[in-house]
Amino acid sequence: MVNKVNQGDLEILPSPLLSVINDLHSKYKSLKEGIVANYIPELAKVDPDLFSISIVTVDGQVYQVGDYQQLFTIQSISKVFAYGLALEDHGRDYVLTRVGVEPTGEAFNSIILDEQSKRPYNPMVNAGAIATTSLIKGAGATERLNRILEMFRRYIGHDVFVDISVFTSERSTGHRNRAMAHLMLNFGMIDKNIEEALDLYFQQCAVMVNCHDLAVMAATLANRGVNPMTGEQAVNSRYIKDILSVMYTCGMYNFAGEWAYKVGIPAKSGVCGGILAIVPNKMGIAVFSPPLDIRGNSVRGVKVCEELSQQLGLHLFECGKLGSGE
Repeated sequence: MVNKVNQGDLEILPSPLLSVINDLHSKYKSLKEGIVANYIPELAKVDPDLFSISIVTVDGQVYQVGDYQQLFTIQSISKVFAYGLALEDHGRDYVLTRVGVEPTGEAFNSIILDEQSKRPYNPMVNAGAIATTSLIKGAGATERLNRILEMFRRYIGHDVFVDISVFTSERSTGHRNRAMAHLMLNFGMIDKNIEEALDLYFQQCAVMVNCHDLAVMAATLANRGVNPMTGEQAVNSRYIKDILSVMYTCGMYNFAGEWAYKVGIPAKSGVCGGILAIVPNKMGIAVFSPPLDIRGNSVRGVKVCEELSQQLGLHLFECGKLGSGE
């Protein structure tokens, strides 16, 4: 679908951009590489053939193809938005005392901390995300969860809910995450309410979204924190550069360097099979396809984003303007 109105400074006509994503969807729909996440039992049940691409511009235009209304749990993509809420609650200086901003070069679920500071390396890996979530303010577990759900509502434009079966599945199998939490407790990076922090983390990962929702969330970040569909400020604009900087260097796990080299825009992936990417001041991009590569990134999603960047000239260091394809 597409709303056919003036694209402003994007200089992209509706039909060519829709044609591009239709072509990419057709090209990669038959790709069978990768496997769905199976370390969380509920995620192993997902249909590997699901595949969608959605783009939302900062002026509210929508281009999408495939299964873009299919719901799935947001998983690690939630880390981006929880980080923004923690920054709003405490400010960047305090958050930096608990969570660093350095890429690790390690898998997302590695049980490691910075040897000198004892902080988790960044908020995009599991240890850092647990520390970030533990910072979210609220008088008890219910209020903190409600604040997270309200935050997602601002980004998406409608209420969201937690998939209880996925939450329960993650909670019952999340022993590595508990090990990370206890290690951080030992060094004073999180407080003693470990189970409450972990429950909140598992719940935020189990929030249900679709590909269109992710694209709106990405477009909100591209639009300095203002949801382009509702006009509501989802996050304070002063923290956009913090969020996008960490996404650019750390958002794609131990593929972050190659992603920055080949695609060149801030992004975050999740083991749900989603990828959310931001072209600042232009658009948000989302791809959903459950089969993952060995690093935990969607195989089709990475392919689509690489080609979109090349065809539309999206790389942040591209000399040509958006849409030149040069």
